[in-house]
Amino acid sequence: MTQTTAVPTERGGPDETITFWLAEFDDALRAGDSDRAAQLFEPDGYWRDFVAFTWNLKTLEGREQIRRMLDSQLVAVSPSDWSLDEPASASDGVVEAWVSFETVAGRGWAHLRLRDGRAWTLLTTMQELRGHEEKRRRTREQGVEHVIRRGRKTWLERKRERQETLGYTEQPYTVIIGGGQGGIGLAARLKRLGVPTLVIEKNERAGDSWRKRYKSLHLHDPVWYDHLPYIPFPDDWPVFPSKDKVGDWLEHYTAIMELDYWSGTQCLNADFDDQSGTWRVEVDRRGERVELRPTQLVFALGVSGYPNIPHVEGAESFAGEQWHSSEFTGEGDVEGKRAVVIGSNNSAHDICAALWDHGAQVTMVQRSSTHIARSDSLMSLALGPLYSEEALEAGVTTEKADMLFASWPYRLLPGVQIPVYEQMAEKDAEFYGRLRDAGFELDFGEDGSGLFLKYLRRGSGYYIDVGASQLVIDGEVALARGQVTRIHPDGVELDDGTILPADLIVYATGYGSMNQWLTDLVSQDVADRVGKVWGYGSDTTRDPGPWEGELRNMWKPTNVDQLWIHGGNLHQSRHYSKYLALQIKARMEGVPTPVYEVQQTHHTC
Repeated sequence: MTQTTAVPTERGGPDETITFWLAEFDDALRAGDSDRAAQLFEPDGYWRDFVAFTWNLKTLEGREQIRRMLDSQLVAVSPSDWSLDEPASASDGVVEAWVSFETVAGRGWAHLRLRDGRAWTLLTTMQELRGHEEKRRRTREQGVEHVIRRGRKTWLERKRERQETLGYTEQPYTVIIGGGQGGIGLAARLKRLGVPTLVIEKNERAGDSWRKRYKSLHLHDPVWYDHLPYIPFPDDWPVFPSKDKVGDWLEHYTAIMELDYWSGTQCLNADFDDQSGTWRVEVDRRGERVELRPTQLVFALGVSGYPNIPHVEGAESFAGEQWHSSEFTGEGDVEGKRAVVIGSNNSAHDICAALWDHGAQVTMVQRSSTHIARSDSLMSLALGPLYSEEALEAGVTTEKADMLFASWPYRLLPGVQIPVYEQMAEKDAEFYGRLRDAGFELDFGEDGSGLFLKYLRRGSGYYIDVGASQLVIDGEVALARGQVTRIHPDGVELDDGTILPADLIVYATGYGSMNQWLTDLVSQDVADRVGKVWGYGSDTTRDPGPWEGELRNMWKPTNVDQLWIHGGNLHQSRHYSKYLALQIKARMEGVPTPVYEVQQTHHTC
């Protein structure tokens, strides 16, 4: 019979409380007693694990799920040496601590919250693989042999030799399809780990996916939130750099990190060779057909699929120009033209502002309610405590900020975010009132949890206001609400019969699922086996259940072996690339990776 551990509610200060809990936890794990370890959590406690225990991204909810995971994984993982990483803290009855630990495969870092002596939340992450650590600091390469001998090759000669052979006489272990910020950041981590990796990018230059967007585009997130792995943006960069500045940074980053990067290269198709255990990836490299044979294949094509252009009756009869927001650059003479922008999200607002700035008569069509968060309020209330100069001065590094954000399981995250957006609604009440008076339909998410949860659930439905909302309030950008039912040669008709005169239409209507890439580049069967990408089963608009508790198919094993999906915003690409890179490196080195509970395939959009 398993003995239930009695955890005292008070045991000295925060350090003593954490140290006692860790000792009890370590003792239970070493004894293989899953029940006793689970009893150290609250009955509804949470354990979120990134790779360290589950070789997956997995959240366990409640003691029974925790016990079941430990029963499955404990022998293989063999965790040990749980220790306080720095002094613990206590506030409002919660004791928090940074914790180090080890497993048979590597070294981990954790964040722990205790209430009344038991674990409320635990986040465990794999940080490095034992025997396969990144070469850095004291273990960095020498760079040159201090022995004079004939035939020595310079760095440039070795680089050119690699460029000539990789993908031809030497095959990469991993191919990443997509060379935007996601593919670049992941490739940098894999290179540090010694994983031969080739990035495939259809654009002519790294960073072109930013350069080709509408010219007024700037980062909507602050610069502290958007660093790439290893090399942060310079500390004199603007808080919101322009798209071209970001594009140039990505190009320089690719060169500085010495990534193997094939620009001007398009993936034509891919299929898995069961006999060799590798993928066949056919690409067009500037007119040359090349077949690559990687073991691991990563799709890093952003946060979504193809542009979603709704089929509207009469669209082919329109006499003016029609663009999807992904194609709209803002170039050309639009002065005096009647422009209709269909949509009310980030891109829609930015494009309306750009068109207005160039003298167009602009109408925004809002088809559904939209969450608006003013940039300065988002900074001060939501992001500032983790990603700001003040946070850095308080000791919250980018790495700590990423961990703290991840330490809240998705089941708890709405409760953490709702008070933030309640404060925002109060702080900006006058602003929101004027928007409503202008006819704009606002929401704060279906449960009031705001922008980040909308992003995680559906990846759309919000705007970070950097000025365009004032144009709507002032009537400089006209507002129409309703569904588009027909396109006329010179206008857009809504479902209430209103016809909006138009010389130019921009569809700011978002994108489809990332699953579409798999259908077109691999096969329908593979796409069906992988299933829906993004969302976590919150049972809200565009994210129906069943509950998954982690983003579906992102940065973790899919139901198709050796196929991975990587993406998200700059913050997610930076943080989660670490865990994806470690999973790939472990497989290359033959490290056992017993995956716990790969997600069920789900297709409902």
